[in-house]
Amino acid sequence: MNRLGKFLRDVGREMKKVSWPKRKELTRYTITVLSTVVIMSVFFAAVDLGISSLIRLILE
Repeated sequence: MNRLGKFLRDVGREMKKVSWPKRKELTRYTITVLSTVVIMSVFFAAVDLGISSLIRLILE
């Protein structure tokens, strides 16, 4: 139990050292991540559709 208390105190101490992003930075990072996810989703959907169509052509 003593080790748990020390661990939690150490975690609290380290969290105070963290440089948290400002609201503007956080918004920019969020938009970047969401844009990347959307672009990658569209890309992989297109690749999947292309491969599916190719396989259908080969099997028919």
